Amino acid sequence: MLLFVGSYAEETEQGVELFKFDETNGQLEKLAGYSGLKNPTFLNVNPAQNSVYAICEQVNDDGGKSGAIAHLRYSEEGFELVKLQPSVAGTTCHIQRDEHNNYLIVTSYHGGMVGLIKLNEDGSLGQVADIAQHEGRSVKPQQDRPHPHSSFFSPDGKYLYVQDLGLDKLMIYALDREQSKLIKQGEADLPAGSGPRHLTFHPTKPIAYVINELNSTVTGFSYDAATGALTELQHISTLPEGYTGENGTAEIQISADGRYVYGSNRGHDSIVVYAVNEQGELSVIQHISSGGGHPRHFTLTPSGRHLLVANRDNNNIVVLERDAETGQLQSIGKEAFSTKPVCLIPVQ
Repeated sequence: MLLFVGSYAEETEQGVELFKFDETNGQLEKLAGYSGLKNPTFLNVNPAQNSVYAICEQVNDDGGKSGAIAHLRYSEEGFELVKLQPSVAGTTCHIQRDEHNNYLIVTSYHGGMVGLIKLNEDGSLGQVADIAQHEGRSVKPQQDRPHPHSSFFSPDGKYLYVQDLGLDKLMIYALDREQSKLIKQGEADLPAGSGPRHLTFHPTKPIAYVINELNSTVTGFSYDAATGALTELQHISTLPEGYTGENGTAEIQISADGRYVYGSNRGHDSIVVYAVNEQGELSVIQHISSGGGHPRHFTLTPSGRHLLVANRDNNNIVVLERDAETGQLQSIGKEAFSTKPVCLIPVQ
């Protein structure tokens, strides 16, 4: 298995890395790295075209920061830059690709906007086709303006959900492919001060789970495939009872069989494990140390045998073994060094 890593890196550092992961012994081996990009934090990988798309930063004409996107081709020997170009006016925090490989979607936390970028048939970067600017605010100091944090497509690819931490809303878009436009379809509200960050869909049930950064919860929604509408089902804490320290959540993922959901806590520095019942409701079954500080991202391996955690503040990627039957995790004492890792993308 290959593992692509994005990070908070200076241009002189290897901010995009490629590791090989051996699931028989839990060893991570670095194969290659690419320097020259400022803060290539989040990645999207298309193995069919050996392409990596990395968001990063550039300095604009006014001397401020703006979003950029790099297209890299990869092999196990290394990376080659195909193109680096501006994306949207604000710096970006997440990148998504549609199932037909026609578009990239970038979200700008500081700019409060979502950008739609065309892809050419060979996977090369086209132009920015559309920008959706969010407006408004919510109740907490961090919510003084829109802060979209991620975008995820519905299982059928019909709708795009943008989690806006600043508005306590999930914005729902459809993609007009003829006009290359993002068409707003609706929105779903969360309790004030939640701060939605990332989302995952259940593989077989019409349910979505959103992890909320500001109040350390997960919200379950029922999902209407026909209209894209979301209806709130459940809120549940990501923290153990009695914990009173500071915390902010980050990533959420679900096992391929839909039986377990995983989330990361930054502050408590743990992975929370939930069991999923027949109705799609969650119950906590475990909290386990992430093996470092500030677990900003993690990934389940395609086989489901391991969960790999990117701990930004300890500069490590920690390997946790997963029991497929119980869903629980355990440390096996294996890790790899990486400078401020914040995104992990596995490719089988």
